[in-house]
Order: sequence, then structure tokens, then C-alpha cells
Amino acid sequence: MPRFVFAVDSLKGTLSSEESERILAAAARRAFPGCTCVSVPIADGGEGTLDAVRSSVPGARLHEVAVTGPLREPTTAQWLLLPDGRALIELAQAAGLTLVPEQDRDPAAATTLGVGQLVSAALDAGARDITLAIGGSATNDGGLGLLAALGWCFRDETGEPLPPVGASLGRVAAIDGSGSDPRLSSAAFHVMCDVANPLCGSAGCAAVFAPQKGATPAQVRLLDEGMGSFAEVACAHLGFDRSEHPGAGAAGGVGFAAQAFLDADFVLGIDALLDMVGFEGLLEGADLVVTGEGRLDAQTAGGKAVAGVAARAAAAGVPCVALCGAVEPGARIPGLAAAESTVTAIGDLGEHLARAGEAYGDAADRLFALLAVGAGFGA
Repeated sequence: MPRFVFAVDSLKGTLSSEESERILAAAARRAFPGCTCVSVPIADGGEGTLDAVRSSVPGARLHEVAVTGPLREPTTAQWLLLPDGRALIELAQAAGLTLVPEQDRDPAAATTLGVGQLVSAALDAGARDITLAIGGSATNDGGLGLLAALGWCFRDETGEPLPPVGASLGRVAAIDGSGSDPRLSSAAFHVMCDVANPLCGSAGCAAVFAPQKGATPAQVRLLDEGMGSFAEVACAHLGFDRSEHPGAGAAGGVGFAAQAFLDADFVLGIDALLDMVGFEGLLEGADLVVTGEGRLDAQTAGGKAVAGVAARAAAAGVPCVALCGAVEPGARIPGLAAAESTVTAIGDLGEHLARAGEAYGDAADRLFALLAVGAGFGA
């Protein structure tokens, strides 16, 4: 009997990875009774990364910490301690866009302070190899909050400490690292990221991502100018510049802070996750991989979950297909044999979202019915 591997990213706002994979397994067993189904929830470094790794890595332990949320409100966030002592921190847990009601979104006022508090908690637990999954942020603070929680102080021209928020970036005149956590010198940092944007300019974090987080055009200009000013002060303080490095603009400048102040290396989020869950081992003996995400389009090939899964499957010689909420005509993903959309008719978006589970189930049944027909022809 065939062996199927399901590695599906969440369909944002509708189905989780686990829900999609349960639907796929049920459809597979209807078409191929007795088949083997292996499921591995995936994410590309944003919201859901923690859950995906926890569900796939035996012995991973979840820790809860009281932290400062993106708008400086008290909140509870989680981080993961892996069996080998490595820590996984998901930025979205402490500074995610989903934590802020749409009407309250303001990247100039938001902070990554809670992310730094999670790093401190991991250091307290003895972790010295820390991976930051930084997708899904509500912030554009250049990592000021992250660094402030770890002991850095950012001062204005009068020497007064500044609040670690995006609006402070242009006022940073001096950086004081004398109080930074000494444990950082013996820790290795890695960043899971799926964007390569620089810190500033037309492709920078403010111009590209801040509007999605609630920024007005005036705030975008203010944040971009502030980020450029902060980068100059940081360069003078550190003796080198990381603002143009790929990924510096990730998570509202957290990518820059991690590279410049924590000496972090960058890995594609989906590649890091697939390594953590031992994806190559799951492919052994597989006949087909089914992956998917909310929308497959031209951006998918740039390092999104589906592209990462398809590449690993191709390297292992296993065919891979995608089942997605929507598929952009003409989108081509290396290693992907076929892509199917769950939407089959023109209709109201709200209606499609409301019946996402039903539509996904129908599409899964169509997929495995066609596979069964193909298996019959090949018999």
C-alpha cells in the first residue's frame, strides 16, 4: 500500500496545519484503504512554528513566561526547549500582529521587548543555542525592544533613556551596551526568516511591511528615516554596518538587531524547521508528498513553506503536489509536480473562507480519487 507524507502550512485564518492534514489523511484512506499516512505540521518561521516543532520533536518542552506584549501590555508567551538543549523562540508569541486588534495597530508604538524577555528566559534555563523565528511581527522598532530586554540602553541627545519603540529610532543618539547580558557572549543565535529585505529604503521594512501593520504614509516615512538614523548610530557604535545585509529588514528591523548585536546567522525558516523535525527521514519509503499553503503565487518560490518542502521531496526522488486555498495562474515552483486550488467557483470571499474546511475536503477527495485512477491504469 502507498505511503503518503503530508507537510502543509496553515491556511491563514481558516485551517491549521493539523486540520488540513487530518482532512488529507481521511481522503487518502477513503481512496486507498490501508495506506500509511505520515503528517508533519510545518511553518516558515512565523506564527505556528513553535507548535509545528513541538508536535514533531519528541521530548521538546514548552515553557510559559509572563512578558510585555507588542503594545506594552502584560501577556503570556511560550518558548520551546529542545531535547539537545537548543531553544526555539517564536517572535509572534510576544510581538505578533495577531496579538493586536486591527483598530489598535501602530508599528510606531509597538515593541519587541517581550521577545528579548523570552531570550532571557531561555538563557535562564541554560540554553546557549537559540533560534529566533521572526515572522508575523506587529513591530517596526529596529529590534530596540529585543535589545533593551537584554540590557542595552538607547539614549537621546540629552542622555535620557528612550522607550524601545519605533517612534524612538530617529532620536537614538547613543547606545550603551555596558549592561548587556554577559551570557550572550557564550550563546549562538540563529534567525529563521523568509524575507531578504534590507533595513531601509524602498525595499526596507518600513516601506514594504509597515503599512500591513497599520502605519500611515506619514508614519512610513518617519519610521524609514528613523531606521536609517539608528543604523548610522549603530554602525558608529559597533564599527560595522549590517543594514544592507539580506534579512536586515525582517520583522521590522529585528533581523538587523540580531545580525549586528547578537551575531546571528540567517536560515530560511522552512529549511530550519524541516531540519528540526527530521523531514528527510520521514521521506524514506514515501510514494507521494502533499504540501500546501493559503495562496501559492510568485512569492512562494522565494522561500515559502511549499517551496522548501517541494525541494526536499525532489532531492529525495519523491513526487510532490500542493493543495492550496488559491493558486496563481502561471506560478511555477521547482520540484512541485502539480498544484490544485480548493476554490472551484467564483464567489464571495467571506463565503469561501467560511466553508474552507468543506472545500479543502472536497479538493482532497478529488486529488486522491485521481491518484487512485492513475494507480489503476498503471496496474
